[in-house]
Amino acid sequence: MTARLSVVDEIFLRTHRGLGTPIVLQGVWRTAERVPVGVLWALREGLRTGELGRRVRSARVPGARRAWVRNVRGLPLVLYGVIPVAGLLDWADARGGELDPSRGPGWRLAYAPLADGGAVVSLTCSHVLADGRALVLAADHALRGVAGEVEALPLDARGDWADARRQWSVVLEGTGRAWWNRVRTEMARGVRRVVEATGSTRRADEAVAPRPRSALAVATRPTVALPRTAGRAALPTADEPLPDPGVPRAQPRRPAETLARNALPADRRAPRLRTSSAGTGNTSSGGTGNATVTLVAQSPSETWDSIATNSGGTPNSLFVAVIAHTLWELGYQPDELTASLPVDTRAEPRVDNDLAVTAVRITRSDTPKELREKARAAYEYRMTSPAGIPEEILQVIPDRLAHTLAAGAGERDILCSNIGPLPDSIGALGPSRCTGMAARAIHPGLRRDRLPRTRLAGYLCHLDGEYTLALVSLEPERSRAELRAALLRAAEPFGLPLTPW
Repeated sequence: MTARLSVVDEIFLRTHRGLGTPIVLQGVWRTAERVPVGVLWALREGLRTGELGRRVRSARVPGARRAWVRNVRGLPLVLYGVIPVAGLLDWADARGGELDPSRGPGWRLAYAPLADGGAVVSLTCSHVLADGRALVLAADHALRGVAGEVEALPLDARGDWADARRQWSVVLEGTGRAWWNRVRTEMARGVRRVVEATGSTRRADEAVAPRPRSALAVATRPTVALPRTAGRAALPTADEPLPDPGVPRAQPRRPAETLARNALPADRRAPRLRTSSAGTGNTSSGGTGNATVTLVAQSPSETWDSIATNSGGTPNSLFVAVIAHTLWELGYQPDELTASLPVDTRAEPRVDNDLAVTAVRITRSDTPKELREKARAAYEYRMTSPAGIPEEILQVIPDRLAHTLAAGAGERDILCSNIGPLPDSIGALGPSRCTGMAARAIHPGLRRDRLPRTRLAGYLCHLDGEYTLALVSLEPERSRAELRAALLRAAEPFGLPLTPW
């Protein structure tokens, strides 16, 4: 974690403030017995004094990045009454409210006993503070009693002035370079069109009345010096797939149309915002209400891995295939969809937003083996800003303009986030062994008239011999029963056993 917010941090900060889809990360522990209050209190204290104990400070100088400051104030540990097992997910869905990464705290711990003698624990965290893997790391440190280091800035205006100079220097130099490269490219294209048109006219004239070509004529013919890039095939950018024989290449987009929301492959078939046919009312302030429908299911890791290996794929490609077919089972009509795939880019364990996003196109006939190859190729081309324009531009312009430029960043038909294996410390809360652990994102305050393009999000984690698959449908007109039936139908052709919570 650095003392200044990254571009990704600020994107999530804008969504938290209503400019985009609100995102709160959540870990849900399920145990077969009650969890002692002392264990919960120790976990809260570890989180309060750990890497999540910080908040956002606005910069005092235009162009300077926002910064992190220490904040060890925590929301109260909330102990709820007994809830029925059937209401577990509804309870967890409603735990995303009251988080404030600007004033703090941006996280919360809650607990409820279950009617079957077990219990459920919820840890929610604003996406501004951490991504999915980082939230796991923060919980691991708190459970093991490891003190996390928080790098925060003092309230010193001199540091803001220095950061503003750096930011504006990067933005102005990078934008100028990108503009000049664009001009040179357009000049090369214009010259190439003139040359090609001249050659076509000459060939047509020669076909009608051939003329002898003397050495003098050749020597005196005007020549045109093309830029060194002319005639070369452009390298694929983050917004273009690798060339596919027989498929016409899309025309390049203007930078203003693609800034900060590029992806591989280019895909603009769906609007960035949708309106639910179930209505356009606001959700309740305390939770997601009916704006989303959620589901959690578990599967033995040995079986999951065996099915993936026998199909020539990986556990991850099998996961992507199941999510895609679940959307089709829900009635999605096109035979091709696009999946957004977050990628953990941290080189060392840090509690921050350290991720990139890529995307793959999926057809109904794609096998886990084919999806493995598609994902492997896609990971080489991450979403980024086009034409060399520095992404830092999103940090020096007003928030509403930055939101407009970055609107829909990373959104595709489905989201497949593989959080990966969880540390052993996550598998127990004191003496209470976990029977399941779900890691996912929820969307408190999401409006049904401003739904994102993403229709279905899937989150996968691995703990103690079990894969846990969490689904979040962003189609409010669905029911949990429909989502459950669609998931089971999608998993059946793969022979994948799933046990819903």
